[in-house]
Amino acid sequence: MIISLLQSMPLQAKNNTLPVSVQLWSVKDALKQDFDGTIASLADMGFSGVEFAGDFGPYSDNPSSLKAKLASLNLVASSAHIGFDALTEETITDTLLFYKTLGIDMLFVPWDERAWHPKGIKLLTQQLTKVNEVAQKYDMSICFHNHNREFESFNEATYWDTIASNTPKNLPLQLDIGWVYYAGKDPLYYITKYPGRTITTHLKVRTHEGGGLSPIFGENDYPWQTIIKSLLIDGGVEWLVIEQEEYPQGLTPLQSVAKSKANLDNILAAMNK
Repeated sequence: MIISLLQSMPLQAKNNTLPVSVQLWSVKDALKQDFDGTIASLADMGFSGVEFAGDFGPYSDNPSSLKAKLASLNLVASSAHIGFDALTEETITDTLLFYKTLGIDMLFVPWDERAWHPKGIKLLTQQLTKVNEVAQKYDMSICFHNHNREFESFNEATYWDTIASNTPKNLPLQLDIGWVYYAGKDPLYYITKYPGRTITTHLKVRTHEGGGLSPIFGENDYPWQTIIKSLLIDGGVEWLVIEQEEYPQGLTPLQSVAKSKANLDNILAAMNK
C-alpha cells in the first residue's frame, strides 16, 4: 500500500527530488575555522540546504549577504535552531526579521528542560503556542525539536505526546529519528500519530559510543526506506536533514557528513528503481 501510494505521487513530491539539508552543528568547529570554505564543501557534497544553529560566520549582521552567498553555491537556508532567549517580547521581532531575510520560515526550539518536567511541560506548550502565533503574522512557524527525554512516560503516554496534543496542529514537530531510537521508541508510530506535522526531520544515528552502532547514517539496520516513505506520505516532510553528532575514529566531521550524505543518496536512489 505504501509503495503504490508513493508511485502515484506527483514527481516533485517523490523522495528522489526531496531536498536534503545539513544541520550545521555537525561541522561547528570547521565553521569557526573557515565559514565560507566549509559551506562550499557542503555544497560540493550535493546538499540543497543548510540548517543554522547560531553561527553565521562573517554574516552575523547581514542576513541578505548570507542568503546571497548560499545562493551562489546553489544552497538555501532550510530552517534554523534557536533558543527561547531569542523569542522574548524584546527580541522576537528582530529574530523573525533576521531569519525571514535569510529566507527561513521554520524556526525550531531544539532544547528546553521543561519538555520533560511534569509541571514545566504546560508552560512550555503555552509559550510555544504564543510565539508561534506571533510568527504566523510573518508567514513563519516556531516549532519544536526532540531529544530522547521527551519520550519518557508521562500521563499514560510520553512528554512528546503532551507537546503534540497541546500545541496547534499547524505547529511543525521536527522529529529527530536518532534520538527517538535512542529512547527505545518507534519513529513510525509518532510520524503516523501526528500526520502532517513532521515537515522536517533529522536523520542520524545516536550511539553515545555504545550498542555496537555506527554513527554514520545508513550503516546500521534501521529501516530507512520505510521511514522515509512514511515521512512523505504521513508526515508531510519537505526537508530531510542530516545531523552528525558523533564521528568515527579517523574521520573528520566533514568526512563523516560526506559518508552519511552519500549513503542517504544511495537509499533514495534505491527507493526509486
